[in-house]
Amino acid sequence: MKPDKILHIITISFVINHFFGKQFNYLKKKTGNQYHLGCTPSEEFTQLAEDLDYIPFSVEVTRNISPFKDLNAVIKIYNYIKKNQIEKVVGHTPKGGLVAMVASYFAGVKERIYFRHGIIYETSTGFKRTLLKMIDRLSGTLATKVVCVSKSVKEISIHDHLNAPEKNVILGLGTCNGIDTEDKFNPETHSIEYQQVLKKSIGIGDDDFVVGYVGRLVKDKGVNELIGAWNILKRNHNNLKLLLVGPIEERDAITFESKKQIQTDPNIINTGFVLNASSYFPLMDVFVLPTYREGFPTVSLEASSMEIPVLITRATGCEESIIENKTGLFIKNSAEDIAEKIEIYFNNPQLRNSHGKLGRKFVRENFEQTKIWDQIHTKLKY
Repeated sequence: MKPDKILHIITISFVINHFFGKQFNYLKKKTGNQYHLGCTPSEEFTQLAEDLDYIPFSVEVTRNISPFKDLNAVIKIYNYIKKNQIEKVVGHTPKGGLVAMVASYFAGVKERIYFRHGIIYETSTGFKRTLLKMIDRLSGTLATKVVCVSKSVKEISIHDHLNAPEKNVILGLGTCNGIDTEDKFNPETHSIEYQQVLKKSIGIGDDDFVVGYVGRLVKDKGVNELIGAWNILKRNHNNLKLLLVGPIEERDAITFESKKQIQTDPNIINTGFVLNASSYFPLMDVFVLPTYREGFPTVSLEASSMEIPVLITRATGCEESIIENKTGLFIKNSAEDIAEKIEIYFNNPQLRNSHGKLGRKFVRENFEQTKIWDQIHTKLKY
């Protein structure tokens, strides 16, 4: 049987490790397929190609609505499909999905898969909400299959008529790629010696209690509320550190006050963008994600896999990422509630340890990456 040529389209290289990791290497051994990846050009996009076994295709896919650039991306993807005789196209996120589905539809590709990583219009109102919903509905309509990354995303997709219900697919309990629980997100593979060096280099002491966050520092992720909780906690404790692993972004920007505090508070550590955040998880005592909008929060699975208790909101997809009172606790989008729940773990090391251990067990049983990749092979046929 002749191997297929499969083209994935994403917007930014930041998501490559989260969306794929070694997925292409694994599936290529099973199928012999050739995997192409289209993405806005960047240094890491090119650097990762050989190790992750994909053929890089540079195409500017903006995350904002930009008719001229979007049309240019569609034309470029269409030409790439024709030139390379691509048989399957997979689009990720609303914008990547839109340009991929439109280009592949007009190019006559028979298998068009849209990964709905979340509901982008959830926190929008008015005309913007209507427009974003129409964009998602167009992608769902043109796709032959729609991968909903959580049960919650699937329910909203059906309720809002984003595509025909029979197109919807869920991989296991959810997620788009699973977690590397055996190597990258295994606490036993991270040496204590390296952890000590890293802690010293960023100013964390041995007696510090570290509240951790990984992701883009934006309003929708609840970063303003997290900073508010930090201000409550630091009044009562002098051995706390807030570790923020990720870039401050101007799109969906946090408040000026939050940004200034992150940049000036000596007990807040902001790493900026890092290609591999796994080394920072062992430094955390508790992981917090006060998000307003998700599809499925992969980062909370990463924290659980590293035996860290998780505090997370009940936003779309989040309820499926922890077991309440066993692997973590739910929080409200409120500085007071976040601070209160952090205090619970601060005052109870035994509970932290128990929830961390059970969290790793939960992730290994349900989200180990090869189990998800096998489902991709079975359900999506690539």
